[in-house]
Amino acid sequence: MTDKRPAQFPADSGDPVRLSARVSGVVQAVGFRYWTVRKAEELGLTGMVRNNDDGSVGIVAEGPQSVVLELRRWLRSPDAPGRVEDVQESVSAATGEYGEFRVGY
Repeated sequence: MTDKRPAQFPADSGDPVRLSARVSGVVQAVGFRYWTVRKAEELGLTGMVRNNDDGSVGIVAEGPQSVVLELRRWLRSPDAPGRVEDVQESVSAATGEYGEFRVGY
């Protein structure tokens, strides 16, 4: 996740994908995790969001590619809480390890 450019999504095969993201900026103590869970639940995604020790927030989201792309757009939009300065991300095949979207500790 060191590439600062948006991850390149492969052509949509219909298979679920996993977005792993590190969001930096003013994203802790502003309701970022709460609203990320709400957005992911609204979209029907599974995964988790957690605060990182360096002040960033880590996100793992799995679901249909088009829906994961919607979460990705939201993370970079003014609708996301706090002030997102950077999103480092990678995309891979979904593992199916999550049954819901939750806050991790």
